[in-house]
Amino acid sequence: MSNFPKTPHINVLDDIGFGKTVLMPGDPLRAKFIAENFLENPVLVNNVRGVQGHTGYYKGVKVSVMASGMGMPAIGIYSHELFNSFGVENIIRVGSAGSIQDHINLYDIVIAQGACTDSAWQSQFHLPGTFAPIASYELLSEAVKACEAAGATYHVGNVNSSDVFYGDHVGVPEGLDSVYGLKKMGVMALEMEAAALYMNAARYGKRGLCICTISDHVLKGVETTAQERQTAFTQMMQVALDVAVAMENQ
Repeated sequence: MSNFPKTPHINVLDDIGFGKTVLMPGDPLRAKFIAENFLENPVLVNNVRGVQGHTGYYKGVKVSVMASGMGMPAIGIYSHELFNSFGVENIIRVGSAGSIQDHINLYDIVIAQGACTDSAWQSQFHLPGTFAPIASYELLSEAVKACEAAGATYHVGNVNSSDVFYGDHVGVPEGLDSVYGLKKMGVMALEMEAAALYMNAARYGKRGLCICTISDHVLKGVETTAQERQTAFTQMMQVALDVAVAMENQ
C-alpha cells in the first residue's frame, strides 16, 4: 500500500513514488516507450484512466515519466497534482509540434522559451492585463547545454499553445491568416500544452519547460507518422533526461 496521497487523477501504486523531475509526453505509449528504453528498473506508479506514470533511474538519478494527455486542461490537471501533492519540482513536456518557420524542419528540436496562447487559462489567476508564460531559465539553460552536447539541431524561442487543433478554419484559405501572423512575429511552432504548464509552474513556485520535436510543417504540408511520433523522437527524450540529471541537486 502506497504512503502517498490519492488525488482524483493520480493514485500512486508503489512507494517509489515520483522523482524530483517528471517528463510529460502527451501520449501514454510514448511515456511507456521512454520508461522501457531509457530508465533502469522502471516501475508503473500510476495508471488512473490509463495515463501511465513510470518511475525508474537514469544515470543513477530517480526520474519519472507520465503522460499528460492532449491540451491545456489535461496538462493543467496533472501538473497541478504533481506539483502540489507529490513533491515534484520540475516538469518537462516532451512533445510534438508543428513548425511554422521555413528554417525549422521535421525532427528539429524546439525549446519553448515562451508560450503565446489563445487560451483563457490565465483568467483563473485574476490578473490585471495579460501574463507572459515563460520557461524556467534553469531548465532551459540545461536543455541548451544538452542539445549542444548531443549535436542536436535545435531552436529556442516562442511557441504558440492553442486550444484548437482542427478549428473552423480547416479548408478555408483565409483560416491561415492567424498562422502567418504568428510566423511574422517569430513564433517557431504550434503546440497545445506549454502555456498552461508554465503558468502552473509560476503559480506554485516550481519549474516547467517544453521541449518539442517537429512532427509536421504546417505551411509546407509535410508530417511524420503516428508510429514515428511515438518512438522516433529519441534525441529529445535523451535531452530531457540529461536535464533531469543536471537538476537533481538544484
